[in-house]
Amino acid sequence: MVANLAWRLFKHEARRGELTIILFAIILSVAAVLSLSLFSERLQGALVERSSQFIAADSQLRSRKPISDEWMRQAKAEGLATAEQVSTRSMAFGEQKMSLVDLRAVSSQYPLKGEIQLADKPFGTTAATDKSPAAGEIWIDSRLFQLLDVKIGETVYIGDGEFTVGQVLAEIPDQGFSVFNTDPMVLMALEDLAQTNITGPGSRVTYKAYFTGEDSLIEAYYDWLRPNLDDELHRWQRVGDDESAIGRSIARAERYFLLASLLAIVLAAVAIAVAAQRYSQRHFDPVAIFKTLGATKQMIRRVYVLQILFITVLGIIIGIIAGVIIQQLVVTALAGQVDVSLDVWHWRPLFIAVLTGSICAILFSLYPLLRLFSVPPLRVLRRDMDAGLSSRGLQFGASGGAIFLLMWVYSRDLEISAILFGSGVLLVVALLGVTFGLIAVGRRLGQGAMGAWQLAWARIRRRAMDNSVQLISFSVTIMLLLVVLVMRNDMIAQWRAQLPVDTPNYFMANITEAQKKPLDNHFAENQVTVDEFYPVVRGRFVAVNDERVNTEVTKEEEPEQSEGRRGLGREANLSWSDKLQRENTVVQGQWHENWEPAGNDITAEGQQVYPVSVEEGVAQRLNITLDDLLTFNVGSEIVVTRVTSIREVNWQTMQPNFFFVLHPAAMQEFSATYITSFHLDGARKADITALMQPFSSVTLFDVDARINQVREIIDQVSLAVEFILVLVLIAGSLVLFAQVQASMDERQQELAILRTLGARGSLIRFSVINEFLIIGTVAGLMAAMANEVSLYLLQSRIFDMQGSMHFEYWVIAPLVGALVVGVLGGIGCYRLLRLNTGQLLRKMV
Repeated sequence: MVANLAWRLFKHEARRGELTIILFAIILSVAAVLSLSLFSERLQGALVERSSQFIAADSQLRSRKPISDEWMRQAKAEGLATAEQVSTRSMAFGEQKMSLVDLRAVSSQYPLKGEIQLADKPFGTTAATDKSPAAGEIWIDSRLFQLLDVKIGETVYIGDGEFTVGQVLAEIPDQGFSVFNTDPMVLMALEDLAQTNITGPGSRVTYKAYFTGEDSLIEAYYDWLRPNLDDELHRWQRVGDDESAIGRSIARAERYFLLASLLAIVLAAVAIAVAAQRYSQRHFDPVAIFKTLGATKQMIRRVYVLQILFITVLGIIIGIIAGVIIQQLVVTALAGQVDVSLDVWHWRPLFIAVLTGSICAILFSLYPLLRLFSVPPLRVLRRDMDAGLSSRGLQFGASGGAIFLLMWVYSRDLEISAILFGSGVLLVVALLGVTFGLIAVGRRLGQGAMGAWQLAWARIRRRAMDNSVQLISFSVTIMLLLVVLVMRNDMIAQWRAQLPVDTPNYFMANITEAQKKPLDNHFAENQVTVDEFYPVVRGRFVAVNDERVNTEVTKEEEPEQSEGRRGLGREANLSWSDKLQRENTVVQGQWHENWEPAGNDITAEGQQVYPVSVEEGVAQRLNITLDDLLTFNVGSEIVVTRVTSIREVNWQTMQPNFFFVLHPAAMQEFSATYITSFHLDGARKADITALMQPFSSVTLFDVDARINQVREIIDQVSLAVEFILVLVLIAGSLVLFAQVQASMDERQQELAILRTLGARGSLIRFSVINEFLIIGTVAGLMAAMANEVSLYLLQSRIFDMQGSMHFEYWVIAPLVGALVVGVLGGIGCYRLLRLNTGQLLRKMV
């Protein structure tokens, strides 16, 4: 009987449009969350697939010792595809010349992801290949043809082995971005490595194993492998662990998608709360009539809970259909620009969308429904009697708990959920305080001759608590839209800044002091601008405050046998300058620009101590602090330095950066080589040979292909961010409109009274618009303040960005808030404002 009554009332109110707002709010919540989440999942999957090419697999194991055959067999047993690589440095000999090379011996399955690029001639046009070097054959870097003076088909000797030059090697997927790896590359078959005899005792060899397969299979394999790994010897790397410019850009984009989806959930929750509030208020009279006719409280509770369940199920179904259609249309429209596969379906977004609609509909309807159930029967005779439940503590507790639960379930990131939720709580508390301020202001400004301005302030004062809820809703919505908008602007601006149009795409190393001027002049004559020259000397970091540090271990120096403080584990590239490098910021101490030798800064052995600036990350990793003494072994000489500053370095710029930058006086006795870079348009690629011909000893790095790949990914992510921004803006606008609609019933009564008392239509119209303008301005200002708090925490703790103030939004947000809320308020009230007194009174009956 109760279910039948609930269904009949549901159909009746559906025909009258009573449930339109709450139905639309649930549809909005489910559609927004599903479309955003599904698009994000698909885009992230596509980006991860592309970025996996830069480690040549889905996951990679790097080791300083040969990788166990048992580990490889287990990976294959788990259903994973595998490949192997062994890399070391060795001498390569032509008939007349020799060179140190970066030797990579790979199995035939390499690479599992990505492609090896070959050139038709040294520094020529490149093309991908699906082959690998045959036995007895090597593929060599374009530079090595110059250094060894060899041609394809000729012989090159490595160790005890003799090999035929088969192809011009342009690039391998996991080649890396470092311009300090100056040795030209040689690729050979893994089975040929043994005949070289170069991996014996004392050699420094890196072993890599590559794994590709389903995420669940890789995770299961890693769970099995992890207890066998030694952190000193092994490093397991996933795509998300990539610290390159590409890896950081993708990781940041994924966090942004997560943030936008979280905010969409909050907006959806606010929309449902507003709709449920209006729904319960419009049913105070029917509930009073039911009770007068003898209906029990239990029966009424079942009827309205069933109606909420009916509308929730219908809203979820329609929302799922709408969400799938929206994201399918967007993915199809962006198919030529964004690499997103329509063939892949993700179930998690569907689960989250259904959970969002269900939790929001139930928990955000809890307080309004409890108020509805507490309506006294006497309201039939006295319309001024309200529901008996007046405390909003339950409402805020249920609403806040629902929001935080959804954010945490969706993000699985407690920190980002806590930042957003905490910022929202602070905003709500501040807005409750602002409400009392508006009451005081309204009391003053609402006095005097009753014009449109005074009438607006009087209405704000009279409806103070309802306006506080409306103000909170507007402010939270505007704040969330600001977070998404500003975060998008800052993030894309930083991406664009790291790779401007004229980003250097070629690097040169091993430039001598005597070559600097001729090289600069030669390139200038060919209309190519060379960037700054950075001096470099390789040295070994050996001690901190006279305490020896661990250096790189060889095969016979096991980590458990070494003692002392942690070191770099490899040689450091030392540079020197008295000018702070661009994109570097001193965060501790002072830059050594004005340093002068002091007689008291001498070691016990009589050595002068020079200033050094240390990069912030390596300082934290090696526990280096200001005033520490760092000792370097450069060649056969010892250089002692004191840490006078610690720098923050922007590693995302395509320029050489250094862990250690010394004062020039420390290195005046050493002969340096230099690194520089230049930009060359793709149309002039053929000019490389002529440009480099006079400087055959200079090492050239072509990073143009890598830069283009980074740009492609950034462009795709930026376009996806634009779509997400549009969706969130639409969702926010709908929430604002729903909030305006929620006050229509009470405004209808006010307008009827004012019309009856003879108020002119223009006075009423302008008073309503002024009220929304005031609320919108205050909401925008408070949202801008809360936005700064949220952005600072998000940028500094989540997105690894430099936090900054956005004062322009302190002006923009109030103006836009006033405009948007004023326009939406005017549109929402337009129908009521057109009614005459008789029509208004008839609608109240």
